Amino acid sequence: MSQIASLPLFHQIAGQQVLVLGDGPAAEPKRRLVERAGGVVVDDLPRAIDEGVRLAFIAYDDGKACEVAAVNARCAGMLVNVVDRPELCDFTTPSILDRDPLLIAIGTGGASAGLAKHVRLRLERVLPETLGLLARALEAARPVLRKRFTDGAARRRVIDAALAEGGPLDPFDRDAHVRVSDWAEGAAPARTGQAAELILTSADPEDLTLRQARLLGEADVLLIDGPVPSAILARARADAAREAWDGAAEPVAGDTGLTVVLRFRPSA
Repeated sequence: MSQIASLPLFHQIAGQQVLVLGDGPAAEPKRRLVERAGGVVVDDLPRAIDEGVRLAFIAYDDGKACEVAAVNARCAGMLVNVVDRPELCDFTTPSILDRDPLLIAIGTGGASAGLAKHVRLRLERVLPETLGLLARALEAARPVLRKRFTDGAARRRVIDAALAEGGPLDPFDRDAHVRVSDWAEGAAPARTGQAAELILTSADPEDLTLRQARLLGEADVLLIDGPVPSAILARARADAAREAWDGAAEPVAGDTGLTVVLRFRPSA
C-alpha cells in the first residue's frame, strides 16, 4: 500500500475557540484563516488550556518561545501548528482553493508553502467559478435521485457518468449547474456492465495514460493479474472491489458497473 505523508482532514471549527499566539505578519494570516472558517480566536494560553481549546497556531518571532508554547499546548491536549517549523507541527495548513461548498486543499507537509500556492494559482485559472453552484445543485437533487435510484451503487454510477468528461454535468463546464434539475428528473438508467483491460508497463503512476487513469478512477471491480504496484492501485477508487485474476479466461463484465483487469508487465 502506498504511503501518504499526512492525513488530510477538513476540521469544522464554526463557533469553536482556536488559540493563536503571536503578533505581526506570521500570526495575522492564521487569525484570518480561523475567522474565515467561523472560529473564535483566543490569544491567551492559560485561558485556552482552562477552556479546553483543541487547536493552536503559534507564531512568535522568538524560536524558543515557540518551542515552549508548543510543548505546553500539546501537553494540554491541543493539536499544534508552529508557523515555519514543520518539525514542531501536529498539522499543517494547506493552500486553499475555495468554490464554496467545494474546497480544494493543497499541501506539501510543510516542505514548501510556495509550491502549494503556485499549484493553487494554476488550478484557479482552470476551475470554473460555478463549481460551487454545481455542488449545491447536486445536493438539492439528492431526494429526486434517491427516489429514482434506490440502489446506492446504481445511483453512484449514474452520477459518475454525468460528471465524467463530456458528460451533461462535466465539472469543467461552467454552465453545468443549470442542467442539474432537468438531468435529475430524467437521468438515464445506470449503464450496463462493461469490461476493460489495462496492461501496465511501468510502476510509476505518472506514466498512466489519461484513459488508464480515468478507468482506474471509475472502476467498480479490479481484477489484478500480477504484482500491480501499490502506487498504481492508489489511483483507483477506495471502494472498488479487488480480486486476484489468474488470466485464465477473458474478463466478464458484471450486470452493472465497470470491471477492469490490471495486468502488470514491466518493460525490460
